[in-house]
Amino acid sequence: MMTFLDLVKSRISIRQYTSQMVEDDKIAYILECARLAPSAVNYQPWQFLVVRNDNVKRLIQECYRAKWFAEAPVYIIACTDTNLSWKRSFDCKDHADIDIAIAVEHICLAATEQGLGTCWVCNFDTQKCSELLNLPENIHPAVIIPVGYTTQNVSRNPTRKSNEEIIKIIE
Repeated sequence: MMTFLDLVKSRISIRQYTSQMVEDDKIAYILECARLAPSAVNYQPWQFLVVRNDNVKRLIQECYRAKWFAEAPVYIIACTDTNLSWKRSFDCKDHADIDIAIAVEHICLAATEQGLGTCWVCNFDTQKCSELLNLPENIHPAVIIPVGYTTQNVSRNPTRKSNEEIIKIIE
């Protein structure tokens, strides 16, 4: 059985996919992992749009035009719902982005466990995506996650900061 650390070490951003369709049960498993992600005050301010239809995928590709992106057989569009998200009382900080980030990483780790590749895509035209999908004003696409089988020989990118660079112990 893979440890959590082994799973985290094996998750990388994939930018090359085969045309093999992802099985329904694997998508269901991944979405169940996202559904169970923690959120501020347990408000769960998210929606996950699963896109498999080639015509809809072409529309989404207008929002992010990388060639590799078009190869993925499935897109999961992780959206925040600002009508549901918790806002911190003393400064009104909206936690929707934090909550969706947790859920998206659950998606990516679950997909890795299932032998699938993913990549966080945040550099896309969110306004165009909202318009193309006819999303209501309170639903905001935050991340597009391409999901699929990879053609890459995946290896962990060794360029991670050391503990000394990122951890400070306060005693």
